[in-house]
Order: sequence, then C-alpha cells, then structure tokens
Amino acid sequence: MRSKLFVPGARPDFFEKALASEADALAFDLEDAVPEAGKGAARARLANFLASDQVRASKKMIIIRVNAPSTPHFGPDLEMLAKVRVDLINLPKIEEADAMRSAAQLARSSVPAPLLVNIETPRALQRAAEIATAHPAIVGLQAGLNDLFAPLGIDRADPANVRLALWSIRIAAAAAGVFAYDGAWPDVAEAEGFRREAQLSRGLGFMGKSCIHPSQITIVNQVFETFQAVAQARRLIEAARAASAQGRGAFLFDGRMIDRPQIAQAEALLAQAETGR
Repeated sequence: MRSKLFVPGARPDFFEKALASEADALAFDLEDAVPEAGKGAARARLANFLASDQVRASKKMIIIRVNAPSTPHFGPDLEMLAKVRVDLINLPKIEEADAMRSAAQLARSSVPAPLLVNIETPRALQRAAEIATAHPAIVGLQAGLNDLFAPLGIDRADPANVRLALWSIRIAAAAAGVFAYDGAWPDVAEAEGFRREAQLSRGLGFMGKSCIHPSQITIVNQVFETFQAVAQARRLIEAARAASAQGRGAFLFDGRMIDRPQIAQAEALLAQAETGR
C-alpha cells in the first residue's frame, strides 16, 4: 500500500474517478470531508457505491475513515460497513488506550476488518504505543500532522518538526509490532515539498503516504516502490538461513557483510510487504 488516495464522502462524483486511479488504496472519508448535516446522505451514497460490482471486483484496498467513536455517527457508520466491502477501517480522534479498546470492540462486533488508527493529537502522540497495543485488530498507526500541528502553532512546512513527529509515531508502531503510515501533505501545488516529505517518511520506514489529489499518486508510488527491495530482502533471508545452517552468524551478500541488524531489517520489510500488499 504505497499510495492511499483520500476520497471525500460528500463527493460521489469523485468515486469512480478514484477507483480508476493508480492509487494502491482508496480512503473514503466520512469524517472531516462531510459536513454535519450531510452525514446520513454521504453514508447512504457511499454504501451504494461500495456495494457495486466494480468495487467488489477492484484489487484496490478499500479503506473507510469513519467518524470518531465519541460522535453519534460512529454507530451508523459501522452498521453501514457491515453490509459492504471494506478492507480497513480508519479510526480518528483516539487519544488513549481505554478509548481505543472500547472503540475496537464495538467496531469488531459489527465489522471484521482490521483497524488503522490516526495519531493526530498531543495526547495520542504521547500514548501512541499504548494505543497501538490496545486491541489485536489494530494493524497500523497513521500520522495526522495537519491536525496535530495546527492547534499548537507548529510550522507544518518545517522538515525538522515533521521528522520529530514521524519518528515518534514510527517508533511507537515498531514497539507495538504494527506498520506506520504517513498522512497528507496540505499543499497540492507544492509537488517538490510533497516529494521531499514522502522521501523523509520512506527513510523512516513508513509503509506509504496519503494523497489528497490524483497528481500526488505517481510521486508516492515512485518514492515507495518496494518490489526490488522486497525481492532483495527475500534473497538476503535465504542467504541468512543458509549461513545459519553452516554455523555462521555473519556472511557476505552482494559484496556486503551481513549480520543480525541487516537480517532484522529484511525480515521487517517482508512483514510490512505482507501486511500492506
């Protein structure tokens, strides 16, 4: 799942276009992208689309960002998802493990899909590892830097600020044994800034990055292309097994000396590839 395209739940005219895009995954948003008065109508239109033959036949990962568990819309969102195809549920506005556990139990009672949890507030960032281990259905943490930074007056365009936040989320995800996924870059017109941030998150070991416009998809797919890396990781693991059978802890691979840290990195990459397609 290199690229994930946000699709506003209030814009059904975007649904088919998004499905035809090059994004690996589509994240249909019933939360921030839908005004309060339009929640019910957006939910009904999205349900019709998700039940269509074209969605059922699509190889894209289908993600739904539901409304926060603290809102009256969370229950109706889950009721709708129980009747359609959904591969991953994106939970927003979670700030602590107990709330995460309750939300996950409620979600799993209706929909058997795994959970991707947003880290988008200071409290959530402080408790990210606890949140990620609150329920076995949680498979990933997603950075929500726009929501995290804006209320605090933190410069969203400063790479140093971004690196600190992404590093914390990545380490929390690693401690919990789940993947980390990067959020959106807010300036569609600033393609180079988007590319640099994607490169930063890829360097920190994030699985992929969210897109808010189709023009960003190609950039993300290029930055997060992992086919060659995954193939190399598989070869490295095979070489490690052969070396272990011979009683060697370190060995040469493609001209490099390999020992346990490089093997662990290859194992993590393969696990990430299996989790995220």
